[in-house]
Amino acid sequence: MRSASTRSLVQNALFVALVFLLGMTPIGIIPLGAINVTILHIPVIAGTLFLGLKSGMLLGFMFGLCSTLSAFGLSLTAPSALAAALGAKSPMLLIAMCFIPRLLVPVITWYVKAMLSENARRPYLPDSIAAILGSLTNTVFYLSLMVIFYSLAGLNVNDIIQKLGIKGLDFFGFISVIASGAGGLEALAACFIIPPVVAALNKVKKLTFGSY
Repeated sequence: MRSASTRSLVQNALFVALVFLLGMTPIGIIPLGAINVTILHIPVIAGTLFLGLKSGMLLGFMFGLCSTLSAFGLSLTAPSALAAALGAKSPMLLIAMCFIPRLLVPVITWYVKAMLSENARRPYLPDSIAAILGSLTNTVFYLSLMVIFYSLAGLNVNDIIQKLGIKGLDFFGFISVIASGAGGLEALAACFIIPPVVAALNKVKKLTFGSY
């Protein structure tokens, strides 16, 4: 029992360290000026599928923490213009926007995998679909909360978009482009990267420790 607990602690620590390392640098949160894109959903989803929901919630919290630190300029990644504008007006709304979607990622991932695994004929399929929906959860909820919180904070987002030099798009058009572009790429990356990674981790665990 103690050995299993130690292994679990080490595995969790390694995933947390990976999320923190990526999240505090432009490797994991990639600045694009108006908004940042991320690959942090990949270790969060992979960790959830490999370690379980409790570990996934911890990783989701770390994702939210790194996003918050970046938004306040406390990491090596410059805050996005849209996040910085919301933070200047309402820090609490910004914190909520950073944490809520990231805590929902492991929840959606875990329950989608659980539902699909019951009658799955192909072992990769539940992980692939869970990875896609987990990634889209982050994109959809983050951008949706951005729209809602900007309205609650009384910010004129169209003025911000124009100041950034983005022509021909209003705020909703810009959000739609981000959701379909960056959000779609993030979901595809999750779909193709996470299932083989999780399968490899499970194989190594089985070969190294057996069933426990």
